[in-house]
Amino acid sequence: MKRLLLAGGGHAQLAVLHALARARPGGLEACLVTPSRYALYSGMLPGWIAGHYPLQALRVDLAPLCAAAGVTLIEGQLAGLQADRRRAVLGDGRALDYDLLSLDVGSEIDLSWFALLGDRALPVRPLAHFVERWSAWRAGVSAHGPVRLAVVVGGAAGFELALAARTALRQVGQVELTLVAGDSGLLPGHAAGVRRRAQCCLERAGIVLERQVAAGAAKGLLLADGRSLQPDLALIATGGRAPAWLAGSGLVLDERGFVAVDACHRSLSHAQVFAAGDVCGRTDVALAHSGVHAVHAGPVLAHNLLASLSGGRLRAYRPRRRSLYLLACGAQHAIVSWGGLSAEGGWAWRWKDAIDRRFIARQQWPADAIWTEYA
Repeated sequence: MKRLLLAGGGHAQLAVLHALARARPGGLEACLVTPSRYALYSGMLPGWIAGHYPLQALRVDLAPLCAAAGVTLIEGQLAGLQADRRRAVLGDGRALDYDLLSLDVGSEIDLSWFALLGDRALPVRPLAHFVERWSAWRAGVSAHGPVRLAVVVGGAAGFELALAARTALRQVGQVELTLVAGDSGLLPGHAAGVRRRAQCCLERAGIVLERQVAAGAAKGLLLADGRSLQPDLALIATGGRAPAWLAGSGLVLDERGFVAVDACHRSLSHAQVFAAGDVCGRTDVALAHSGVHAVHAGPVLAHNLLASLSGGRLRAYRPRRRSLYLLACGAQHAIVSWGGLSAEGGWAWRWKDAIDRRFIARQQWPADAIWTEYA
């Protein structure tokens, strides 16, 4: 009997569960460790904030899929890893031994620059915590205002959050909303046409764009030029950092502290450890931490785990030269970003909405050919 441990219920891990449900390999004892049986799909979070979706629309119940896959669902938080001993430790002290490990636990938001904001700093991750706190804060907002809100930083997540929050507050009389994009500017890595469209969307929404870094201070957010903002709430969407427990795991890590993996998403130091999503870093190609890559790497991760169990041949995940991004703009409008091309409109929102709803619908079991198209 071999023991497979799936740590985290991220986008890539969903593909693994579907593969196990289809194959049901014999001689395998498998379990999934995740903080909650419900996984929230980050791609629909801005739509939920804006009021386009109920919370149930972006929630995946992992229990039925685990049951179909013959996987034991354990609600818990991974707190440590002893890779040389093939052992994972949970926050409550439980230890789980494994023969094969699949990591898809995501990353953490670094709040060290915003500690002085206290409860006024709301990190986007973990998503369940964000949803709970945002709901409570939004319920307490007066219809007359004033409301002062800041969003830090200006990558795709920050851009979508700012416009979604402005839409959510559309009935509030007085709103001051600032997007602090950092010194890399708005939507770094996207084409100039995409950035121009994005800036026009912000201007139409009355959102102030600050192209500079900010840090938490006793009175609010201190900008690099010496000015300060006094937001009632600051949504922190800065780039993720590696989970702290990885430092003592014994795994080889990349320069940012994430699990260093090869093209097959296998650890460079421990052949029985695979990782996908934000928790890992490729050493052969530059691969952005993005839900797009997590979804597309999922079938490769699933194949390689099954191949490792059976002695089969591993496959490499080769990212596409261009990735399609559909950026939600608060109201039912979206910007298309694909390489150097850009477009926008209500039709782009309907395209994004259809893709997102289809992704959620595919998480039911049984489902037909749901992940093979991404392989």
